[in-house]
Amino acid sequence: MRGITVDLYERTQDSTDAFNRPTYKETKVSVENVLVAPADAGGQEVLDTLNLTGRKAVYTLAIPKGDNHHWEGNRVEFFGESWQVIGIPTEGIEELIPLQWNRKVQVERIE
Repeated sequence: MRGITVDLYERTQDSTDAFNRPTYKETKVSVENVLVAPADAGGQEVLDTLNLTGRKAVYTLAIPKGDNHHWEGNRVEFFGESWQVIGIPTEGIEELIPLQWNRKVQVERIE
């Protein structure tokens, strides 16, 4: 089993604007071997995310072990579309998970 390459746009604070709010710049990073699966539309996890955040997850991404990029709140691109990470990644203990992935995030479509 092998995942696809997705483009992650990591945000780092660049400066502040005239109202003293932080401004960010995005740095594109390609992350290989990411599994992409449709979120179960009627599943409890999708409903919980919708109830807690008001945002509907479309896909769940499985992140490979050893990846140390910051995913929370960042934008990703795959399948020719842009997606926004919802919430924080959930992570399992690397040594106790048998396959190549130990974290997952949910994404929603952005335009």
